[in-house]
Amino acid sequence: MAEAFPLDKVRNIGIMAHIDAGKTTCSERILYYSGVNHKLGEVHDGAATMDSMEQEQERGITIASAATVVPWKEHRITLIDTPGHVDFTAEVERSLRVLDGAVAVFCAVGGVQPQSEQVWRQSENYKVPKICFVNKMDRIGADFLGTVDEIRNILKANPVMMVYPIGASDTFEGVVDLIEMKAVRFDEATNGVKMIYSDIPANIKVACEEARQKMVESAAEQDEELMEKFFADGDLSKEDIIRGIRKGCVGRSLVPVFCGTAFKNKGVQLMMDGVVRYLPSPLDIGAVRAFGDSEETRDPDVAAPFAGLAFKIVSDIHMGRIMYVRIYSGTLHVGEEVLNSSLGKTGRVGRIFRMHADKQEALEEAHAGDIVVVAGLSNTRTGDTLCDKGHPITLETIEFPPPVISVSIKPASRNDNEKLGKALHALAAEDPTFAVEFDQETEETIIAGMGELHLEVLVERVRREYKVNCEVGRPEVAYRESMTIPNEGQYKHAKQTGGRGQYGHVYLRVEPQEPGRGFTFVNDIHGGAIPNEYIPAVEKGVISALDSGPLAGYPVVDVKVTVFDGTYHEVDSSEFAFAEAGRQCFRQCFMKGNPRLLEPVMKVDVTVPEDFMGAATGSLCQRRGRVEGMEDRGPTKIVHGFVPLSEMFGYSNTIRTLTQGRGTFSMSFERYEAVPFEMAQTIIEKRRKEGKIRGMSSL
Repeated sequence: MAEAFPLDKVRNIGIMAHIDAGKTTCSERILYYSGVNHKLGEVHDGAATMDSMEQEQERGITIASAATVVPWKEHRITLIDTPGHVDFTAEVERSLRVLDGAVAVFCAVGGVQPQSEQVWRQSENYKVPKICFVNKMDRIGADFLGTVDEIRNILKANPVMMVYPIGASDTFEGVVDLIEMKAVRFDEATNGVKMIYSDIPANIKVACEEARQKMVESAAEQDEELMEKFFADGDLSKEDIIRGIRKGCVGRSLVPVFCGTAFKNKGVQLMMDGVVRYLPSPLDIGAVRAFGDSEETRDPDVAAPFAGLAFKIVSDIHMGRIMYVRIYSGTLHVGEEVLNSSLGKTGRVGRIFRMHADKQEALEEAHAGDIVVVAGLSNTRTGDTLCDKGHPITLETIEFPPPVISVSIKPASRNDNEKLGKALHALAAEDPTFAVEFDQETEETIIAGMGELHLEVLVERVRREYKVNCEVGRPEVAYRESMTIPNEGQYKHAKQTGGRGQYGHVYLRVEPQEPGRGFTFVNDIHGGAIPNEYIPAVEKGVISALDSGPLAGYPVVDVKVTVFDGTYHEVDSSEFAFAEAGRQCFRQCFMKGNPRLLEPVMKVDVTVPEDFMGAATGSLCQRRGRVEGMEDRGPTKIVHGFVPLSEMFGYSNTIRTLTQGRGTFSMSFERYEAVPFEMAQTIIEKRRKEGKIRGMSSL
């Protein structure tokens, strides 16, 4: 057996940020300085190693998270570069689920931008320790101290400066290493590989001393022994500072902050030193726990039983269906049979690879702490647990937000129907926020995703990767249905057809639940009014009614259904009869419960120069938006608001026109809210004409 890499020297990290903060450029510099790449890859040239998809290179954005492995000072770092655009939030979500640490990249000009907040919040949900890198210090308007304040005030974090900038924008020369108290400049002739140390410039010496004092105090606060040393000596040694900052970072009580400009090759090496010094190894993260009531755990140990989580599925042209797996414990061998405990099925490992962006390195085995690609487990889905057959365990899966926008899609040629179906289902297997369904009544294929860009990219992949030319309909909003007042009723399904009849009779109580609770089914039958074997059929009938609601044919959410009475027939009752009774009874009760159509409402942040703030607020109000507040961010203003998704189509062109091309916006799903009455009636009438409502409905 090949010897495993020492776990204390392993780092599994992700790079996360707002779109265009410089994540991929940072990744390219890491590959260059670590020796993996011998040439600098640039995003704007379409030559970035980590953006290997054609569309990523053309658009200059990251669409799919890419993984690679780099060496750094006797450590092995698995690096995942995640997308910044909100439409690709699933890539960020699944990466954070399996990472031990993250580097949050901020633009020194833009500071903490809206999507920065979103990914920060996602990382906090998974309790991921972080360090920060304030990038683009060479840009006009760069403000390191202002960005640090925003990390403190907006993200509610505890930032600790590990470096101090020498100049800013066109005068940015390098940084002061506050542990060594030396100025560090980066030799341009070697693309910044050679670092030149010198004395701190006199004009920032006092500021650096103050920053160092705060850093030392922060380190001392993390440990009683260090605190005693600090009070006794008034200072800490280099080793003690690193120990204190590391303890605080791993415990998420502080966030070390670095700065530089990745594009100009300054500051990235010190940030990488910070990765290996302060971010946790798998040993620091400790044992993973089984999901649910089980007390089972798995230690990060190559000798423990194997356990891993499949966090990403990819359809590779050459290798077929492959999956990215984070191994938490044990050792995985090629040819080994493993259990998918989420599905209760076994499968055999065909091949194991370590990824270097779009290239692979074949392995015979992989160990605890590794993130690898596995081929051969064709039934595995995103979020499934893979484990040793003799020691089953199920780890917590990954939760993804529901799709909020849909379009119809059809092949340009009827002969491509089958090819289109295969392509869409392959993409749906890869992306948990992409859904495909076939509407039997209109005979349309409907695809749903997280936004216009998300669906645009996926349709383009169908055309390029699967060679299917297709036509796409107008975007449609993923509405939902719910009710506002409790209601109860009964329905008897009784038919006599000559032979054995059909008989099912149920009494249901249907009640609204608070938003986000979903569907709850309660069995409150007493005295055998309905035999136990028919109760699941009643629930099945109700669930079938939820898929296409009685109001407008949209899914029903946030309802509680209780079956509390009924009758049955010794001969004529069947599961089918009770399922039909449950379905029809629910539909009747729902329509008497003051039903409402719900629409997705987006949190929208519009960034504009001050002169255009009135135009930005007006544009949101015209779209049924509510402006929640405004804030200054250097020379620009940010308008925060909530706007229904149906009103946001085409907004990127609108805001560009209103602001002479200088305004930008980002949006993310916030919640569902009731559609105004008249608008709801229009939507329902349109759905009725399209034949998408079963039976009559009215508000």
